[in-house]
Amino acid sequence: MVQIPPTEPARVRPVVELLPYQREDVESDARFRWNCWSRQTGKSFTKSLRRILRGLVRGRTQIFLSAGERQSRELMAKARQHCQALKIATDYHDNRFFKNLSFRQLEIVLPGGVRIIGLPANPQTARGFTGDVFLDEFAMHAHDREIWAAMFPALLRGAGELDVASTPKGQSNVFFQLRDNDLFSTSTVTLPDAIAQGLDADADEMRRAMGDEALYRQEFLCEFVDEATAFLTYEQIARCADPTLTVHDTIEPLTRDMRELFVGVDVGRVRDLTVFWVLALDGDTLVTAAIFELSASPFRVQFDLLSEILSLPRMRRCCIDAGGLGMQLTEQAVERFGAHRVEALSFTLALKAQLAGGLRLAVESQRIRIPNDDRIRNDWHSVERSITPSGHFRLTAPRSRDGHADRFWAAAMAIHAADLGGGAFEAQPGGRLRFARSGIW
Repeated sequence: MVQIPPTEPARVRPVVELLPYQREDVESDARFRWNCWSRQTGKSFTKSLRRILRGLVRGRTQIFLSAGERQSRELMAKARQHCQALKIATDYHDNRFFKNLSFRQLEIVLPGGVRIIGLPANPQTARGFTGDVFLDEFAMHAHDREIWAAMFPALLRGAGELDVASTPKGQSNVFFQLRDNDLFSTSTVTLPDAIAQGLDADADEMRRAMGDEALYRQEFLCEFVDEATAFLTYEQIARCADPTLTVHDTIEPLTRDMRELFVGVDVGRVRDLTVFWVLALDGDTLVTAAIFELSASPFRVQFDLLSEILSLPRMRRCCIDAGGLGMQLTEQAVERFGAHRVEALSFTLALKAQLAGGLRLAVESQRIRIPNDDRIRNDWHSVERSITPSGHFRLTAPRSRDGHADRFWAAAMAIHAADLGGGAFEAQPGGRLRFARSGIW
């Protein structure tokens, strides 16, 4: 049931328990709305409810564009839950592939023919629709400027409405730029703000548990953290993110992959993750085919998984961190599969600079494709560059409960395993050889 005041047909008042900042957003009649909210404060919950109600009132199609297919499915699941709670009859479609792409267009049909369409955002999916738009976690969208250009004409007819919501991710994106656009009604809600309005959470506990002050300020205090010291900026990482990419976390699909495969392994045991990053060579592009993450797993379990990966028919080469905890795993892998397939790497400052440089070159040239995943984005961005007092280049990353840039180094080693840096050999013909008649001849 939805209550609509008869004197204000454009405003809606849902019979759902909402915190004050959520209710203010749902009941706003602003055409353009910009929300910078802390993680876990109900952005997707609130915005999906708002757009359902606005869609019913306005009789217009609602287009939900998310950072990736996983996020799109989660957002549409929330929309379906709202419809069930409000006893709104719906039809749901999950079997329509979007044009020639590999992901599905999710669709909820409401009374009166109002449609809610859920898609992972890219410039192609953002075109061709007319209706109101919700850009979910817009700071995380790859190719955000192209998406913005492709999507905005959808608002032209019928006074289309636009909701943009996200947690900050640096300053080099459209979401950051929109905060100063005076045509947008804005709302910023930090974790302490949300707690003060009734959210059941402990900000101090979250701060201590996260163990990374810069990330805490970004994720929970809504600060647009300066990227001057980041080895890879969020903008650079976003350009390599592919929301349509299917990344496996099981071995079986890799057995059917006919591309050449390469794997990088960063070894952890107690505090850090063990990450297996598998790349597939697709033309001259390295596509992330699989990512396996193990936390506090015995070395026996780690070696069993590594053996399965190295036994794949198309697996060509593995690079593994052989220092410290990785020594045992590396020795076993070399003994079983041979040094020609398994390269042991001992992390010196020079080698770390080489590995990181290889990853950065692949990112800058967009020769690597990665999933649009917040954990990967934060992990890669956590690596910072600095110059020591003696003038040496140094890379550091804070240790948190989510790892110690383990995904960054695993991906860097996978790129090193593929060894694409040398390029093709070139030759220039020069005519017949001639020998001098003097000298030793």
